[in-house]
Amino acid sequence: MTFSEPVYWDVDQKAYRGFEMMYQQSGSETVSRLPEYMGTGGDRVTQLRNGLVVCIREAQLWQPLRLKQQHQSSFPLTAKFYLSSGSRVITPGAVHIPDDYEETTGCNYIYHLPNILEYEEWRAKEKIQMVMICADINYFQSFTSDNEFLPEPLRRLIELDSSAQFHQSLGKNTPAIQQILQQILHCPYQGITRQMYLEGKALEILTLQFTNWKETSHHSVSLKLRKDDIERLYAAQEILIRTMNNPPSLLGLARQVGINERKLKQGFRQVFGTTVFGYLQDYRLQQAQKLLKKREMSIASVATAIGYTNPEAFSVAFRRKFAVSPKAYQLGKNR
Repeated sequence: MTFSEPVYWDVDQKAYRGFEMMYQQSGSETVSRLPEYMGTGGDRVTQLRNGLVVCIREAQLWQPLRLKQQHQSSFPLTAKFYLSSGSRVITPGAVHIPDDYEETTGCNYIYHLPNILEYEEWRAKEKIQMVMICADINYFQSFTSDNEFLPEPLRRLIELDSSAQFHQSLGKNTPAIQQILQQILHCPYQGITRQMYLEGKALEILTLQFTNWKETSHHSVSLKLRKDDIERLYAAQEILIRTMNNPPSLLGLARQVGINERKLKQGFRQVFGTTVFGYLQDYRLQQAQKLLKKREMSIASVATAIGYTNPEAFSVAFRRKFAVSPKAYQLGKNR
């Protein structure tokens, strides 16, 4: 079967779980696989002590998949490590995090996102290999130590502020992180020894993340941008405008303009006062205003024209920025 690349399977998280044709559970471990018509591979989830979970995802999709998830208030601290492929994440109406961002191959992230509606888009025909560590907030209460050495969002969370929301990119997987990931993927043990081994590795890799985040926050001072750096940032701006409907990833954009990803992200904040994809979203919504004002188009058509694959996400983003729904804006302008 041949699928058109822009066409997504729109799947709710509960329905997605229902699609799993192969589901095996043995003790603390659950293995689930995609149905054959959707792709190959799936997830291997190991439940450890006190709400600690290790999930290994190895899969390949025949067609792009958009997974809708409504996060509950009891959301775990989650660490995510991409070995290959990546995903785009849309969180309509998010306040404390960007509402449209990418997680890219070879990078790692840590986040806590309770009470958020999330759309996660996975690309087709790419090998997806990813490791996730999920930890119940109460897990950290067993450590009797001072939390002042942790980054501020983590400290708030561990001190039982369960409403704290953050999504922190920690950059490329370091050699030490890559080594632990390979050890997790190729764990030689079974049963209780596998649980003991994975728990140790999960704590080891979380320790590296906590440390990297703390060090990054100490060095998050403004960059000194040279004239050619600023020219490259404006070149990146032009690329975003030109490719509004299908923008490159952060890494791809950085490579196109000859700048490293860190300087691109921090430089964009300094020059344009927002993130790369924050700028892109603002530009898209400004174009939407023009389309709604001048042309007789449906809301879904306007959303598609500016690069939104989900009209609901577009409507939420438009209302959040302009304090009016797209339809109300369109009717008002027509009058």
